[in-house]
Amino acid sequence: QVQLVESGGGLMQPGGSLRLSCAASGSILSFDYMRWLRQAPGKEREFVAVIHSGGITNYADSVKGRFTISRDNAKNTVYLQMNSLKPEDTAVYYCNARGRTPSLHTIDDWGKGTLVTVSS
Repeated sequence: QVQLVESGGGLMQPGGSLRLSCAASGSILSFDYMRWLRQAPGKEREFVAVIHSGGITNYADSVKGRFTISRDNAKNTVYLQMNSLKPEDTAVYYCNARGRTPSLHTIDDWGKGTLVTVSS
């Protein structure tokens, strides 16, 4: 089993920036992708951004141009740089990773989430 631990959430004013981190540990051979999703109060969980093994990234329309996903393969860590934050970005942000262990078992694990609150 792989453990994913998110960090970096907090309270930020509109227009500000935050950087989220998600560190993966455990028995990991490789990741197919690592991604961020978020869940706002009273809403369903929604896709935010993904980075694939080859470095290709994709973003939800709502965050394009403001958020940047990146990855440090040596640290098995994925980041989400969030700029120009808006109140509607308020949510619990979850990290999800899919890949394989050295014994070729499938990894599809989730972190517990980190709360981002954007408010003045």
